[in-house]
Amino acid sequence: MAGGAGEPTVYVVDDDDAALDSLLMLLRAEGLTVRGFPLARDFLEFISPDHRGCLITDLRMPEMDGVELIRALRARGSALPAIVITGHADVSKAVDAMKAGASDFIEKPFEGDVILRLVRTSLEAGEEAADAQAMRARIKQRLEGLTARERQVLDLVVDGASNKTVAQRLGISPRTVEIYRASVMSKMRAESLSELVRMTLAAGGRESRSA
Repeated sequence: MAGGAGEPTVYVVDDDDAALDSLLMLLRAEGLTVRGFPLARDFLEFISPDHRGCLITDLRMPEMDGVELIRALRARGSALPAIVITGHADVSKAVDAMKAGASDFIEKPFEGDVILRLVRTSLEAGEEAADAQAMRARIKQRLEGLTARERQVLDLVVDGASNKTVAQRLGISPRTVEIYRASVMSKMRAESLSELVRMTLAAGGRESRSA
């Protein structure tokens, strides 16, 4: 089962064919969509930031280990949750993987129900991250639809400026500021001022301005 960009998929990377097949079989038995890769570079060639799901990777692999794989994944803009499989002697390396962006690690040998629980948790986290990323993209698109003057008003409002202060800063009347604010609220689809500020900050949409 391949799994497309829009379908949550469990990606498994392990150079041990027997371990890879065993894990894929376990995950498929739970009705999960899975895809296996014997090498980290094969996975990196396939994956893109819009793929949803989670990653399970062995820590020790030739050419590129699990830590390097996760770093490469994050460098490509992917927020895919990653579970690292490690041996007892590799705990410090597993900590490095966590620092690189892994969501969890599990030591060999492990019980099937333990890895399945981690996978379910990671899939939920992955969906939440993907939804948040999609929302940020929608908000940024709305921000791009604002006029230059509306952006100026928005930036000042996000700074906490009152209508009177915005009017003074921009050299327009308070009534005109109200009109611009109403237009910004409508275009941004914000129900309240707090929602407008929250979504703008969440999307990193506040522009820097010189005083």
